[in-house]
Amino acid sequence: MIDPQPSGAAPAEPSVASRAVPVPYAPAYGTASLADLPGSLLASLGLPVEGTLALEPASRVCLFLVDGLGAELLAAHPEAAPFLTAHLRGTLTAGFPSSTPTSLATLGTGAPPGEHGMVGIQMAVPGEGRLFNCLRWTAPGLSIDPDVWQPTPTVYERMAAAGVEPVYVAPASFDGTGLTRAVYRGMRHRAAESPDERVEAVRQALRETTFVTVYFGDVDRAGHFSGWGGAEWLEQVAVADRMAERIAEALPPGAVLYVTADHGMINAADRVDVDLSQDLREGVLMLGGEPRARHVYTSPGAAGAVLETWREVLRGRAWVVTREEAVAAGWFGRGVRREWLGRIGDVVAVPYGECVIVASAGEPVETSMIGYHGSLTPAEQNVPLVEIRR
Repeated sequence: MIDPQPSGAAPAEPSVASRAVPVPYAPAYGTASLADLPGSLLASLGLPVEGTLALEPASRVCLFLVDGLGAELLAAHPEAAPFLTAHLRGTLTAGFPSSTPTSLATLGTGAPPGEHGMVGIQMAVPGEGRLFNCLRWTAPGLSIDPDVWQPTPTVYERMAAAGVEPVYVAPASFDGTGLTRAVYRGMRHRAAESPDERVEAVRQALRETTFVTVYFGDVDRAGHFSGWGGAEWLEQVAVADRMAERIAEALPPGAVLYVTADHGMINAADRVDVDLSQDLREGVLMLGGEPRARHVYTSPGAAGAVLETWREVLRGRAWVVTREEAVAAGWFGRGVRREWLGRIGDVVAVPYGECVIVASAGEPVETSMIGYHGSLTPAEQNVPLVEIRR
């Protein structure tokens, strides 16, 4: 059994005997996580909900989501984002896994993954023996209804019911996708491509409504393919910083801009390739999740043997637990809805340090990356919360 650390606390100092194995950095659900931000934003606008983060009242709110800009990463390069650094309010945790679709669903519903069910990028479709990629919204031979797969009402639907018409500023290609439908239901999509176009779209939207979300994904993209901390990554962080500054300059009186992220990132230096390991493939029916948070679905009767093998092969490189242990540890929240349990692997393998679990034959693009996220480490879990008021 994995003992969860207290929510929001820093990992306890391990004993000398166990120093090589860090403690999972538990998401701070209920106190300071992305799941606590949406309700707090609604409360700040005067809607009758409890605001865990105790944000001050505002006449209008803009939420700027910078994909991949972890708090630890920002702190390591404050020179790349002086505006964001100067207005840092605090730090939130992303949730598990610390990946984009999971965090978007968490922000969209105000609920942890165990409630909204988006528990990974690739999840088993219970009873079908197939994997569903919720980032691309594809499942071979199946049609997945976003409203059914993620049925929790969104905060945007709640806003619309209260007379607020929320606006989502993002590329046109996002409009109408399964993922957008699952996590942004109730939003009015406003297409904007370049950073300049997105800033202008936000300015216009803030004149029309009281809640606007704007998305920027190039920091994450640079981190994946060039590594976080490199020249390309620093360039995109600077772009995000300037976008935030220009949006802040356009805020009407009484409005507030919040900037946060969906996860952080690590650069991989240690790769375990499941497709090159007969031991790791033995008894495995499907390999889901992502390189820093693997869902391992086993053949009937093979779960115990797979667990033992994966623990042995990944000793000192990953936390390897059963589905039941992951749920009991609170990784997905206080609990997981019964109907979502089959989406979680029989075995859950979560690398720490600089290790990733790749599948070179099945996932060549993901295997070629430099930067990764998804795990329970501070670098991936901690995201900034920036606040600028007019």
